[in-house]
Amino acid sequence: MSESGGGVRLTTEQIEAAPDPLYYQVYSIIADAINGGQLKPGDRLPTERSFCERFGVSRATVRRALRRLVDEGLVSSTVGRGSFVISAPLAEPPNALMSFTELAAARGFTQTAQVLGQELRPATLEEAAVFGIDVTSLIFELERVRLLDGDPVAIDRTRMPLAIAPDVMQQDFSDASIYATLDAAGAAPVQGNAVVSSVAADDHRANALGIRVGAPLLVCTTMSLDESGRLVEIGEMAYRADRYQFRATLTRQNKTV
Repeated sequence: MSESGGGVRLTTEQIEAAPDPLYYQVYSIIADAINGGQLKPGDRLPTERSFCERFGVSRATVRRALRRLVDEGLVSSTVGRGSFVISAPLAEPPNALMSFTELAAARGFTQTAQVLGQELRPATLEEAAVFGIDVTSLIFELERVRLLDGDPVAIDRTRMPLAIAPDVMQQDFSDASIYATLDAAGAAPVQGNAVVSSVAADDHRANALGIRVGAPLLVCTTMSLDESGRLVEIGEMAYRADRYQFRATLTRQNKTV
């Protein structure tokens, strides 16, 4: 649907016949167009003004309809870029350990990153215990916004002992991969223990991802081990809930209980 062409229209008959609130009528027409394939992943939606003119409704009504589309994972909306139909949620194959870069490539996305900050600092007592290092050891910490086809989908926080990959500070992590850096250092991750939780976006994450404060995020914390069983990296990926699915293969162990 183009902004100047035909596309989705809410007719006078639809408005008069439907008992639902106007915003829900607008939401339903757009959602049906997405689910029916008239609007495809990556398509840019018309401007709010165009919707107001086509549907004969107020801008507040259009914004409420778009907000519901965003909340249900059908549309992404970023200040300055507009609203777009989103692709299917990102998800790793069951029981596969993949970096974000590898996962994006496997799904046909172009991935980029914006570095929010990186530093070398002394290990905390908890980090020293978990990594099995001295409290005087240095930790490399990196925070990035991860984008798929230019759309921010996650904030990535990575921590690792500097001793594991001494050249890590020389990498440009707007393009480089943490897992590739570990591979090159002889500490390739071969196993990951993951925990997934749900949180509400705070100001920092909401601003970085272009979403509203309080929007749901899925946080996947992974502790990556090399072939010797050594913990080499702790990664915390906070995904927009509309852009990520966690998959797992479960096996029943005791059929008698």
